[in-house]
Amino acid sequence: MITLQLPKVPVPDAVAALIGRQIPEHVLDATVKATSQAYSVTLCRGEVNREAREYCLGELARHNKTLAAYNPGLIVPAGGAR
Repeated sequence: MITLQLPKVPVPDAVAALIGRQIPEHVLDATVKATSQAYSVTLCRGEVNREAREYCLGELARHNKTLAAYNPGLIVPAGGAR
């Protein structure tokens, strides 16, 4: 089967705003916070930062719970943002 490699096209700001208005605000907030916590988890390595890592994982799980209730495809993995 032949597949076409289409170039990636940036989404215009107006389209992104339109998409953002369709998603509830608490879900958008959870997406931003989950992405931030996933990044923080990658920064907390080693025995010294164990408590900080556990805290970040707990916060990430809380935000992922909100995202999964809206759409399971929005869950952010612990290793980093997609």
